[in-house]
Amino acid sequence: MAAEFPQSKCVVEVVGNCGATVSHHVGPDELRPGGTVSGPVLMAVADVALYVAILGEIGIVPLAVTTSLTINFLRKPPGHGRIIGVCKLMKVGRSLAVGEVALYSEGFSEAVAHVVGTYSIPPRREG
Repeated sequence: MAAEFPQSKCVVEVVGNCGATVSHHVGPDELRPGGTVSGPVLMAVADVALYVAILGEIGIVPLAVTTSLTINFLRKPPGHGRIIGVCKLMKVGRSLAVGEVALYSEGFSEAVAHVVGTYSIPPRREG
């Protein structure tokens, strides 16, 4: 992550078993009016969780890219603590990987958002 996405504020917590957990500390810059975490921050955490989980399965393939990301906002996340993204991969094929991410506000048991995403995996080079 540090090499490919040095701008990311996400921290990798766990990788393996077709999944990953990442976290993102929420500061004043990530809030929208009303004191809630902005949608782009939630989407970024979900996207990073998917990326980390996929690379955990296929190895370091930096050119794997998001082809779709659908998010359902379920609850208003409070503007403090961390956002936790828990990803579970549903399918990892040769050219596409699909996973889902549950996003939580730290300290709360109910998800604030549910995300489904697909990544395109570049062809592997032989040799």
